[in-house]
Amino acid sequence: MNKAIRILDANVNRSREGLRVVEDIVRFVLDDAELASNIKNMRHEITSLIRQLPLDEAEFLNARDSGGDVGMSLDCASEGLRLDLSHIATANICRAQEAMRVLEEFSKLYSVEVSASFKKLRFRLYDLEKEILPKIRDNQAQPE
Repeated sequence: MNKAIRILDANVNRSREGLRVVEDIVRFVLDDAELASNIKNMRHEITSLIRQLPLDEAEFLNARDSGGDVGMSLDCASEGLRLDLSHIATANICRAQEAMRVLEEFSKLYSVEVSASFKKLRFRLYDLEKEILPKIRDNQAQPE
């Protein structure tokens, strides 16, 4: 089993999952179709980028070992604590940003161009964070 492919697979999933949580907040809480579409496009861009690597889907599935993942039972106190929507959004944007950094580094083993695209996507996520979090905080401050 190729450990680098396993790392890529885990971080594709992590980045897409984190973005999906944020997308749902933007879609269902902020009712912002344009921003939700932007996040959805980012999720699809991750898939598109990973498919540009000289690897096929079977290699990713074969490298996956969810049951044997030693990190599955590792938890920290902050993971179980979510005070409000802004905390959920922050945790998941950060999760996606961190995963994007890992994708950037490990995709270098296969394609410098794809790695550069993951880097650009990571920086777009930094901008997205700056745009989304104030909107969520403002929304929480308003009575329902």
